[in-house]
Amino acid sequence: MHDVIVVGAGPTGLMLAAELRLGGVDVVVLERLAEPTRESRGRGLHTRSVEMMDQRGLLDRFLAAGEKFRVGGLFGGITAPWPDSLDTAHPYGLAVSQPATERLLNARALELGAEVRRGCEVVGLARDEDGVDVALADGTRLRSRYLVGCDGGRSTVRGLAGIGFPGEPATVETLLGDMEATEDPAVIAAAVEEVRRTQLRFGAVPDVDGHKGLYRIVVPADGVAEDRTAPPTLDEFRERLRHFAGTDFGVRAPRWLSRFGDATRQAERYRSGRVLLAGDAAHIHPPTGGQGLNLGVQDAFNLGWKLAAEVGGRAPDGLLDSYHTERHPVGAAVLDNTRAQITLLGTGPGATALRGLFSELMAFEEVNRYVTGMITAVEVRYDVGEGHELLGRRMRDVRLGRGRLYELTHGARGLLLDRTGRFSAEGWADRVDHVVDAEAELDVPAVLLRPDGHVVWVGDGRCGPDEALARWFGAPTG
Repeated sequence: MHDVIVVGAGPTGLMLAAELRLGGVDVVVLERLAEPTRESRGRGLHTRSVEMMDQRGLLDRFLAAGEKFRVGGLFGGITAPWPDSLDTAHPYGLAVSQPATERLLNARALELGAEVRRGCEVVGLARDEDGVDVALADGTRLRSRYLVGCDGGRSTVRGLAGIGFPGEPATVETLLGDMEATEDPAVIAAAVEEVRRTQLRFGAVPDVDGHKGLYRIVVPADGVAEDRTAPPTLDEFRERLRHFAGTDFGVRAPRWLSRFGDATRQAERYRSGRVLLAGDAAHIHPPTGGQGLNLGVQDAFNLGWKLAAEVGGRAPDGLLDSYHTERHPVGAAVLDNTRAQITLLGTGPGATALRGLFSELMAFEEVNRYVTGMITAVEVRYDVGEGHELLGRRMRDVRLGRGRLYELTHGARGLLLDRTGRFSAEGWADRVDHVVDAEAELDVPAVLLRPDGHVVWVGDGRCGPDEALARWFGAPTG
């Protein structure tokens, strides 16, 4: 029996596998596809995801594979200068292709001892009090203590587990794909600029992933396809390009073609006994703002250490359930902001007027910071109780006398960062590091961080961290 089976070897599933291995969990990842996908729907990491990679010592690998960008807002086609007041030591996003992200996370999961099996399609599951039995299309059966579906918007795991997926169906559809274009790049650029005056769901990005002459084409479809599982044809792209731009740009030799709509759906619950959901299996929404891939890996970052603690028998009551409690509202908020963005991307006079007003508002630093913080997820705050304003927020990468905070978080352990030396994590030393550093750039005497970097206790001189340690890390030893 395995500890955990993860279904889906996309960014979410691979991130989760790595996090589980840091917690000492035996994990196997099952992926339906025999080879990694060439599609690159997710085009980069937002600030919070960049921070997470730094927290686990992976950022240098991602920086080598991507390119930094600094565009504030990124909301409904409206951009602005990067806000100076965003609370992060990593004030940028990272443009990196989804295949590169998957390659790096796959390598990390394997380094840590995870097993990744490709060409394994899950077709059935059965649960009992002790575990989950998984049936594969080739007749193989596997058993694990827990099963996590990271298998996309049409999740097989979600369906087999009987978890509802309510929401709204697509009302508009957009075609997306990478293909060569033989038209003069200057002509393409001019056509795109003209069309985007009225249609922001249109674009042609040149030299995708460094390939000269390869374009990422985005163009509104003619209605919503009856069979949305069927990819569009190159002829559909040509027809829609001619409709909007008067030319098909000479597109040819597609690498991949896809379609997406504005459907928004969210799983009724992220946990059903020993079955859990993460990433697109738990929520789907339009890709406006580039939040989908990021939301998924952030789900995994929240879930991994909690599930590892549960498997290891050291989780306090309710810890695993806090995954749903914390992440479901975050997912719902992303669904809402993408609904708002789709409205802003409309072509009617109301949408045009609203976009003009919103563009004026984005000129205010506070508005720009709020919107950028929302899209990049640095403003996510979990409900861990009332008190200091830091509670529930992730801690930025502050400087210490001995380096940087994130250099101390590579092992996915709790951390008591103490400027005074007056506090203690005795009894939790097997789960929590106690670091005394008088030079730490903190405005408070001490903080207790969960393995995901969120603050769950702030030392104010009135009491020690024992209650918070027990709540988040279980009973002390010894």
